[in-house]
Amino acid sequence: MSSELKILVLNGPNLNLLGTREPDIYGKETLPDIQQAMEQCAAALSSQTGATIALDFRHSNAESELITWIGATRGTFDGIIINPAALTHTSLGVADALKAVADKVPAIEVHLSNTHAREEIRHKSLTASACVGQIMGFQGFGYELALQALVRRLTA
Repeated sequence: MSSELKILVLNGPNLNLLGTREPDIYGKETLPDIQQAMEQCAAALSSQTGATIALDFRHSNAESELITWIGATRGTFDGIIINPAALTHTSLGVADALKAVADKVPAIEVHLSNTHAREEIRHKSLTASACVGQIMGFQGFGYELALQALVRRLTA
């Protein structure tokens, strides 16, 4: 196989504060640390699969920007890895955007913490039903697990 897989990695509100924001919950890694680890993982997966894996790593605190980026994926990206952060529990807009492209652009939802082990309001994900899977509780390593799972799904 010699093709390119383009993966959009989206990070929602307050994830730019990683490393200093509640490190006992979210870990000490920063968003650039996670991006670097994902790039290394993508390179290793490229060697294993023969497909070039290109990541487009983005962050926004604005719900509307995330929705716009998701809506523009069809025909441009092969998959999405998304950490909607607090929007997981509140945004029908993000969920609807993911559902609108799901037939062509599968998504995996990632959370740094195990949201089911936290406050009750964090137990319900509005966005999970629009995704092919969910990975949570492994801090930054969850992004690498999501990338592995998404690449496996796209190359199967």
